[in-house]
Amino acid sequence: MNAFPWGNVVDYAKLSDLVDIHSPEGVLKEVQEILHLISPEFDLVPVNSAFNTVVSLFRGEYPGYQACNTLYHDLRHTTDAFLAMSRLIHGAMLNGNHFSELNIITGLVASLFHDVGYILEEHDTEGTGAKYTADHEQISAEFFERHGLENGLPEEEIIGGKIMILCTDLKTDIATIDFPGADVELLGRMINAADLLGQMADRTYLEKLLFLYHEFKEGQVGDYEGEVDILRKTPGFYNFIQDRMEKVSALLDRFMVSHFTARWMLGTNLYTEAIQRQLEFLKNILALSNSDPRDHLKRDDIVRKVRVMYGEHD
Repeated sequence: MNAFPWGNVVDYAKLSDLVDIHSPEGVLKEVQEILHLISPEFDLVPVNSAFNTVVSLFRGEYPGYQACNTLYHDLRHTTDAFLAMSRLIHGAMLNGNHFSELNIITGLVASLFHDVGYILEEHDTEGTGAKYTADHEQISAEFFERHGLENGLPEEEIIGGKIMILCTDLKTDIATIDFPGADVELLGRMINAADLLGQMADRTYLEKLLFLYHEFKEGQVGDYEGEVDILRKTPGFYNFIQDRMEKVSALLDRFMVSHFTARWMLGTNLYTEAIQRQLEFLKNILALSNSDPRDHLKRDDIVRKVRVMYGEHD
């Protein structure tokens, strides 16, 4: 089963057209709209509180922590995952999955906290948060637990939220996780998908892979030989993700289609369409002979920024 069952491309609407993803506050406003579609009486306070905490963390305004200094796993990536998770939850509800309000809050808060393990504490002044790549999920889960305890989240939800965050660890086979219930398992698989779809559908995903290579290098993970190598191996990563999401891929696609139909009157999954465009473009530039694929990545001046920061890399 294909994890990305491509549909017909809608020429008049792209994912980046719908929400100003460069504005965290704009993303929060959209998530609030989605939650009000789920229930006009939805209690936004816990979600707003968690959102403000995470934004302050990434911006260096949270006591005891530095600002985010990883350029791939940044605030933008977190808000992308948060938005994708809200869309999946809305679509799931439209398809008859009856999550409680507390379940939904836990899933959204977990999506917000899933990468805070990259944020360095004040005393940690060597290197960047990328050095914690290998175990940032566990650090993130522990921070989520502290936040939950401080904000009165029930113990059952704290346990469930930590498990959801651990579902984003690509080293972990989700099928081996001992879930406390079917709702937690589905939300865990959804947060895994939201994490991946949010980043892979980003219009600057290919450019930002160069930042990811340097994070992996500092964290001593992966087997990449350089910036070009991570680009060349990315089509294989797509295949890995297809396999990882196989159990729920059709279900999640249906959730997204239902959401975009109800929210925007678009009967399609804009995430899969964006991912398809990225993959096709990547394959095309990799197929060019005697050409550096980085020379064809033009968005947001990212390639130049990488070269200034790290110099030329093969």
